[in-house]
Amino acid sequence: MTKTYFKLIFLFALSLFVVSCSNDDDNTVAPDEALTEFKYLRILLSDEKTTQLTLVNPVDATSAFFNAKFAKSSLYTTESGRYAGIVHRVDNTVETFDSGFESHGDHVDVDGLPKFGALIGQSALPTHFKSKIGEILTFNDGDGTLSVAKEKDVNTAGAQFKIINAGLLAHHGAMAAFGNGTYAITVKDNSVTGTLPEKVKIIDNTGKTLFEPTLVTKGIHGNASDGTYAVFGSASGVLVVENNGKQKLIAFPEDFGTAWFGTILETDYNGKFVGYTAAKGAYLIDVVNGTIKPIIQNTTIMQCKVSYNHKKLGILLHSGDFKLFDLNSLQAEKEGKIITETASDAVLKPQIQLTEKFAYITSPSTGELLQLSFEKMSIVNKIKVSNTPYMITILGFENSESH
Repeated sequence: MTKTYFKLIFLFALSLFVVSCSNDDDNTVAPDEALTEFKYLRILLSDEKTTQLTLVNPVDATSAFFNAKFAKSSLYTTESGRYAGIVHRVDNTVETFDSGFESHGDHVDVDGLPKFGALIGQSALPTHFKSKIGEILTFNDGDGTLSVAKEKDVNTAGAQFKIINAGLLAHHGAMAAFGNGTYAITVKDNSVTGTLPEKVKIIDNTGKTLFEPTLVTKGIHGNASDGTYAVFGSASGVLVVENNGKQKLIAFPEDFGTAWFGTILETDYNGKFVGYTAAKGAYLIDVVNGTIKPIIQNTTIMQCKVSYNHKKLGILLHSGDFKLFDLNSLQAEKEGKIITETASDAVLKPQIQLTEKFAYITSPSTGELLQLSFEKMSIVNKIKVSNTPYMITILGFENSESH
C-alpha cells in the first residue's frame, strides 16, 4: 500500500515536470500575437475639414487628439520613423510632430509624450516631401527652392528650415537625397507646356550645380531614391539619375501607349522601385537591369502603397477588394473583399497604410479607421477618429521590446 502510494506520487510529480519542460520548450507563436500590433507603432491622421489630428494606438484601439495649424494637411513620416512632417501646401507651412518613441535597435524607449515639434517651416507652396540621411526636405512649388532641416532639431527651440536656392524657375517639382549628401532636383525650362519639369540636375547643399542635366523628357512627376539611385516618373520613360551624374531612361512596356508612372515608391531591395499609373497598374522597376515587370495590371486601383518595412505592396481597388503582394517574389499573398465599393468619382476616397501585420484604411463616410488583419483577412477593429479623415501615415517602430 505504501509503495503504491509513493509510486503514484512520483508519477504525478514526473508528469508535472514533463508538462513544465514541454511548455518551456514550446516556441510556437502565441495565438493572438499575429492579431496584435507592435507596441511602439502609432497611426497619425489628418482631417479634411478641421485642424484635428488623431493619433491612434492600434494595440488598445484608443485615440489622442491634437490640433494642427490648418485643415486638410498632408502627412509624411521621416526616415527615422520617430517624427512626422505635416505639410500645409496652400498655407505655405510645414509642421513637425514627435511620436515620443526612440529606437535603439533591439528595443524602443519612450522619450516624452507625443507632441508637436518646435521645428516649423515657412515657404512658398511646400509640396513634395522627402526624408533621407537624417534630413527633412520639401520642394517648394511657389519659387522652386528646397527647404532642409535636421531630424535631430525637431524639438530644438527656434529651429528653422534652411532654404536652398538652386536658381530654378517656380514649378511643380521634386527632389531626391543621395547618401553622399547631394540632391537630385527637377529643372523646368518651359519646353513642355504646363507645370511639369523636363530635366533633373544634381546640386550640393548650397544650391551649387554639381552635374548638369544630360537628358530631356516630356514631363516629370513622382520620384523616389535609395541613396544611390534617384528614380523619376517621366512621360519619356523612367528617368534614372545616379549620384555620380549618370542618367538613363528605361523604356515602358510596349503596351503602355501614352501611359506613364506618375508615382514612384521605394522598396527594401536595392535598385528596385515600384512604379504606379492608374492607366495600367503597378510594376517593379529594376534600375540596374533596366527592366519593368508587372506586379498587378489593373485600371481600377484606388490605393497603391508600400508597407512600412518596404517589403510588401498593398493594392486597394475601387470595388473594395484588397491584394497584398510580396515585393521579392511579386506573388499575391493575401486577397479579399474588405470594404464596400467606392465610386471612382468620390470626392474623398479611403486612404491606406500597411504594417507587417495589418492594413489601416480610412473610412471618410463614418469617421473611422479600419484595421485589417492579414492573418484573418477581415476588419478586426473600427476606431473612431475625426469626422472626415483625410490623410494617414505610420509613426514609430515595428518593435514591442522596451528597455
